Amino acid sequence: MARYTLRQLEAFVAVAENGSIAAAADSLHVSQSAVSGAVNNLERVFDAQLTIRRKAHGVTLTAAGKYVLNRAKSLLIEATDLELHAGGAGADLRGSLTLGCYLTLAPTVLARLIDHYERRYPLVELDFFDGPQTEIHRRLGAGRLDVAIAYDLSLPAGLNRQKLYDAEPSIVLSADHPLAARAELSLADVAAEPMILLDMDPSRENTTGMFDAAGLRPNIRFRTTDYEVTRSLVGRGMGYAILVQQPAGGQSYEGRSLAVRPIRPAVRTVPVSIVWPATVRPSQSVAAMVDLAAELYA
Repeated sequence: MARYTLRQLEAFVAVAENGSIAAAADSLHVSQSAVSGAVNNLERVFDAQLTIRRKAHGVTLTAAGKYVLNRAKSLLIEATDLELHAGGAGADLRGSLTLGCYLTLAPTVLARLIDHYERRYPLVELDFFDGPQTEIHRRLGAGRLDVAIAYDLSLPAGLNRQKLYDAEPSIVLSADHPLAARAELSLADVAAEPMILLDMDPSRENTTGMFDAAGLRPNIRFRTTDYEVTRSLVGRGMGYAILVQQPAGGQSYEGRSLAVRPIRPAVRTVPVSIVWPATVRPSQSVAAMVDLAAELYA
């Protein structure tokens, strides 16, 4: 019989995720002494130091603490699943799920996934976060996201993934640009033209990598971290852009027409995947999201 409790595991995980006893106590709505006592008891049961606590420097985990953290998260997920689904013998999926999505993917992917998921699993409390891919990675690692949609480029270690589809980069120009009269364009055709660079990873990395592979150097006029600002600048003829995601409408926010042309010879496609932490066994709600995403993009 295990000599530790789920509440002790919960307190330890809260300390690890929040970085201090005080912040963990706030997140759990209990006293700091209760959190500290729970972690102390856990260390006694395991006969191992799990944390290093320094005043004004918060809490860091030892090697043993990092090992226990991953197992503790899995046990807490399984315990929650058992409590939620035992009464209905697993017939109705319940629980909570926080879905992350890379910012430029969100307009074309996020709403579809949420709509289908809520129709199929109405009892799951679903929330989402859309933002830069580096922040998506950070939140997955910190346990603040359960699962996420991201470009499968430069993903950190420790993530499981299921590829959903391959996205093909295109050259985007104003509709009255002289090169828009062509049905397709090469990177060499636009290399000397002013470029509007979507300057956020992995978009920047992917775009500059295309030109490097072709032995070309783009003529970057403006950099922006906003997808729609990029398209608006292109719509006014200030330059072209290379974008992976394309809205259904062929206009910028200002109503200016855009021309989207395939790149030939073709450049590498960009895989879009659903990812989740490899160190934590996914809950039933996470597994359902992974299965649904694979089904929708099969």
